Amino acid sequence: MNYVITGAAGNISAVVIRQLLEAGHHVTVIGRDEQKLQSLISSGAKAAIGSVEDTAFLTAVFTGADAVYTMVPPNFATNDMKGFIEQIGKNYTAAIKASGVKYVVNLSSVGAHLPEGCGPVSGIYRVEKSLNSLQDVNILHLRPAYFYQNLLANIGLIKHAGIIGSNFSIAAGKFPIVHPSDIAAVAADALLKPDFKGVSEVYISSDETGTDAIAAALGKAIGKPDLQWVRFSDEDALNGMMQAGLPE
Repeated sequence: MNYVITGAAGNISAVVIRQLLEAGHHVTVIGRDEQKLQSLISSGAKAAIGSVEDTAFLTAVFTGADAVYTMVPPNFATNDMKGFIEQIGKNYTAAIKASGVKYVVNLSSVGAHLPEGCGPVSGIYRVEKSLNSLQDVNILHLRPAYFYQNLLANIGLIKHAGIIGSNFSIAAGKFPIVHPSDIAAVAADALLKPDFKGVSEVYISSDETGTDAIAAALGKAIGKPDLQWVRFSDEDALNGMMQAGLPE
């Protein structure tokens, strides 16, 4: 089969690509920087260098593919995150329609069922809605939970304040969390066995824990057994993100 994978340099896409190549399939990988794709190219992937902001480019690359994997790349420079995300979704929709692709595995997110009130994820809601408008196309939306890697943003806070936290706290056993390798496994399986029909969603998590348990586990691992999870106000969380360089 012929596959096109977007976000090729990412933690999820790169794993998916290798699994497809190992299964003997033809894989075209989309990325902006060919240098970052060299290991995948050496493994047998074909590189398509361009931007997902370019619908004509996407259409050309998607043409002839049996299935595509779509994701919205991060863009921390924009002042309209939801608008950027929505536009990429529209670009994918137009390219899929024009190219005749019939199977799409789309990286979405937990919370993407909410049109508003979920931050950038509400932009992912719009991506899903746009893709769902396609006729005679089978679409599987992957809705992974909170990424383990998101916790790395707390390194500075742990070093300088001796705490970890966010603008939420969640009781034990109520916090689904996921590793990219588990998302990649679901994505690769869906692409290798595209038996999904119509529009469907699948939620993905590696574990269900709690924020206090996360603090305890990390504290033990780094030699800070008294590390505590602290819940911040939304205002404090916003100020912290802006101080870190994120646009309001």
